[in-house]
Amino acid sequence: MENHLTWSEFEKVEMRIGTIVEVNDFPEARKPAYQLHIDFGAEIGQRKSSAQITKRYTKEDLLGKQIVAVVNFPKKQIGNFMSECLVLGSVGIDNDIVLLTSDLKVENGLRIG
Repeated sequence: MENHLTWSEFEKVEMRIGTIVEVNDFPEARKPAYQLHIDFGAEIGQRKSSAQITKRYTKEDLLGKQIVAVVNFPKKQIGNFMSECLVLGSVGIDNDIVLLTSDLKVENGLRIG
């Protein structure tokens, strides 16, 4: 791997813990996806994201789950939906995504570093 980041570049990426508080189907998406509403605590508030995670997760599995997301990317229009953060996960064969989560319940909005 030759594309190395400097420490100062890495520090610019704001990865935060948030709790999924609402999950909706996203039938307008080109690939199967959910629309997520994620609570990042008082400082950041709620953000929306589109996530192609329907292969491994049901809507019921996702409600209340704490996940890791990047909150300082620009907003991105996906169909008729505005995505406001990037939910992180490991990508396997055929985009079989496993979400990055916290194994213990922590305060929403905590920074990953």
